[in-house]
Amino acid sequence: MSANINANSFDTGADDLERFALEECVKRHRVDQRVSVLILPDKRCEMAIKFARLGAQVIVAEQAELKSEIEGRILAAGLRDEIIFATCTLPALPDELPGEPYDIIVIRRGLCSVPYEDARQLVRQMLLKLKIGGKIYVSVLGLHSELSEGYAASEAGIDERFSLLAPALADKYGIHEPVCLYTERNLFMLLLEAGASVLRTQTTTYGNVKGIAVRV
Repeated sequence: MSANINANSFDTGADDLERFALEECVKRHRVDQRVSVLILPDKRCEMAIKFARLGAQVIVAEQAELKSEIEGRILAAGLRDEIIFATCTLPALPDELPGEPYDIIVIRRGLCSVPYEDARQLVRQMLLKLKIGGKIYVSVLGLHSELSEGYAASEAGIDERFSLLAPALADKYGIHEPVCLYTERNLFMLLLEAGASVLRTQTTTYGNVKGIAVRV
C-alpha cells in the first residue's frame, strides 16, 4: 500500500467488522459456488486464513515487496490452493485481479493512506470488482480518537484532511506517513458518493470507524 499503516494494536481482537464479514462468507457459501474474497491489505494473512478455512477463494492484495513473506505464511497454513497473492499499491487497483468479481471485499486502514478524493475513486474501483449484491467492509482510523491529538489537519474539512500524526503517536502506532482521519459521517458519505448502498456504520470504543456497503 502507499502508506504502511500498522495500527493493529489500536483495535483489539476480532472486531465486529471482521465478524460480520466472516458471517457473510458463511451465509454465501454454497456447495456449487465458492465464495470469492478480496482483502487489502493483509500482511499477516490472518483474515485471509480465516476466510480460506471457511471454504472461500481469497485474494490478498499487497505491496510487491511483501510477496515472499505473505506466500510463506500461506504455505505454512497449508492453504496454497485457497489463497492467492496479487500485487497492489494504493491508491490504484490493477485493472484485473484473480478471481473477480468478488462476493466480499475487505479493506482495513488502506483508505486512510490516501487523500479523501483518491479514497472515493478507490471505493468506486472496488465496487466495480464486486458482484451485484456483493459487500464491501471498510475500517478507517477515526478523527474522534487518540490519533487526533496534535494532528495538524484536525480542523480541516475532509477534502483537505491529510497530514502526519503527532510524532509521539506516530511512533506509538508505527504510522509515519500522512493519513486521512474520518468521522462516521465522513465514511458514510464516502461510500455513498462512490455509488454504494450503505448498510451500516459504527464508531468503535477506540474511535475508529467501520462501515458496510453493498453494490446495487
